Amino acid sequence: MPQLSPVLKQATPVVAVRGEGLHLYDADGRRYLDFTSGVGVTSTGHCHPRVVEAVREQAGRLVHGQYTTVLHDQLLTLTERLGEVLPAGLDSLFYATAGTEAVEAALRLARHATGRQNVIVFEGSFHGRTMGAAALTTAGTRFRAGIGPLAPGVAVAPFPAAFRLRLSLGLSEEEAVAHALRGLDEVLATVSAPAETAAMFVEPVLGEGGYVPAPAGFLAGLRERADRHGILLVVDEVQTGFGRTGRFWAHQYEDGVLPDVLITAKGLASGFPLSAIAAPTELMRRAWPGSQGGTYGGNPVACAAALATLDVLREERLVENAAEQGVRLLDGLRAVAAEAPGIADVRGLGLMAASEFCRPDDSPDPDTARQVQQTAADLGLLLLLCGTHLNVVRMIPALVVTAGQIDEALALWSKAVAAGAR
Repeated sequence: MPQLSPVLKQATPVVAVRGEGLHLYDADGRRYLDFTSGVGVTSTGHCHPRVVEAVREQAGRLVHGQYTTVLHDQLLTLTERLGEVLPAGLDSLFYATAGTEAVEAALRLARHATGRQNVIVFEGSFHGRTMGAAALTTAGTRFRAGIGPLAPGVAVAPFPAAFRLRLSLGLSEEEAVAHALRGLDEVLATVSAPAETAAMFVEPVLGEGGYVPAPAGFLAGLRERADRHGILLVVDEVQTGFGRTGRFWAHQYEDGVLPDVLITAKGLASGFPLSAIAAPTELMRRAWPGSQGGTYGGNPVACAAALATLDVLREERLVENAAEQGVRLLDGLRAVAAEAPGIADVRGLGLMAASEFCRPDDSPDPDTARQVQQTAADLGLLLLLCGTHLNVVRMIPALVVTAGQIDEALALWSKAVAAGAR
């Protein structure tokens, strides 16, 4: 009998048959509190009525309109509406289906527009699993091992991971930023000459790399160097965008930082496959003819879901809710960690929160992290792991989460930590 690939490993044992808001239900009717959001995708919760209605209506009118063959109204309307939330000047959009596809498109654009080949990424980065995006990914060998040779021309610079740098070098956050920027300058001096560097790709908060927010000053330092050397600053907001961190875009925590290219996906369409890159028209025009396209990008049904998502985010004030509930979540996680020696760090922005498990010698403790995550699933709370060593448990609830659901999750988390960390 056919079966799923045995390489696909499920994070939880749940077989979901229905979803509603923050909850998933299995065939027996058991309810699970979903703090994974399909890896940050179901931003408005499972099956938000506004999104469902928009999808139903659009599916009855036009399911597929391939955008290099015909245009359709949902694509044009979404492009106009995104102008309300995109950073100033990013007025040209290209649509794809997955985040990794959008990263590939941004990589093509950067090399075409600058005539340069090299790209700089940062330690702990995750930009996707396709061949170009995997070459930009350093969050773990599991994403790139055994498929080489990968695309050349990629240099890796330090990321100011404050927790790890405090443990290893005794650095403060400010010192961690200075350390990382010095490391970037060293890469530009020794590995990738500025005149040969097309772009720097950066996540404002490392995703698969461990939910590590960039400390204040780091993105500004990248912007200054990009301007000085004529390098494009590409900000990957696949996981952090669309309100996830309590700002519409996570890079907006750093005043005055404007990307040259912004990448978005995940929460953009509340569960439907849609991604995009945004750039100034003058920059986008420098992409070579034929370099942008695809069969399913900008699908009408996915665009309808994205339009409904924008409406829900605005009308229900979900970005503001992410900021408010994110404080409640992080405060609660820190209270649990204060009673659990195995949790060495709690960090995050908005509804992107993580607890890192370490052994007494400060080395990563993936076994305990996995045990606690599995215990939480048994108790009815669905969570995911991340980090290079998979010793970080992350919480990514939908932006519609309530204070009561945060408190419910924290109570289950406390029980899981107490049981799983023994």
